[in-house]
Amino acid sequence: MDKKIKDYKYFLKDTIRKQTDFSQTAQSRGIAPPPIQKRCTADAEKISLPASREWQTIQPVPLADAIARRQSRRAATKGDLQLSELSFLLWATQGIRQQAGPYNALRTVPSAGCRHAMETYIAAFRVQGLQKAIYRYLPLDHELVKEKEPANLEQIVTRMAMGQSFAGKSAATFIWTTIPARMEWRYAEASYKVIALDAGHVCQNLYLACEAAGCGTCAIAAYDQEYCDKILGIDGQQEFTIYMAPVSKI
Repeated sequence: MDKKIKDYKYFLKDTIRKQTDFSQTAQSRGIAPPPIQKRCTADAEKISLPASREWQTIQPVPLADAIARRQSRRAATKGDLQLSELSFLLWATQGIRQQAGPYNALRTVPSAGCRHAMETYIAAFRVQGLQKAIYRYLPLDHELVKEKEPANLEQIVTRMAMGQSFAGKSAATFIWTTIPARMEWRYAEASYKVIALDAGHVCQNLYLACEAAGCGTCAIAAYDQEYCDKILGIDGQQEFTIYMAPVSKI
């Protein structure tokens, strides 16, 4: 047990950086970075999201007020999330501020080395203009692509969250995955701590953005890894689930 605890604590430290040969990373060897957005199939069903000028229900909130009011909210109302509100929340958590090249984009959240190893999936239950389904956010295009439309989506997402029923009662549940190769390209085995840190940056932006959208959220770090990956259709190695957060109107 003592060795396990020591190993787990090691993950939180940055000792690994001193042991990493950065001269051998893919970046140092001149290999092109992985794409910054997962590709879609040619016949993928895409949904354009409202632009910022159409976010009419998003109210200006002083940053100090948003921070002071931020809290984890598990109780879901029956209110629908407007598509413009979902658009704002997606932009706030992974939106593109400036594309700095084919392999680099400045986003609304920080990321180690600007690598942005996260992908955002949405289990939409009650979003105006969207069918009940699982979607993936395309930040470069500010669009959604429909991934799958399973029956009993509420029960599926509740099971994904290891029985936490509020995950399946929300208007929409954010499910974040990571593609480690994006970070490994620059940081090799020093990638994994900073991927976890990046997930925290993303979810905190969701909390604060929810205050402007009249919504509540609650981060979920306890989930069924294998089941989540299976539902999302990802392999659990090159891409895997890392975090969840249901969103509902308040």
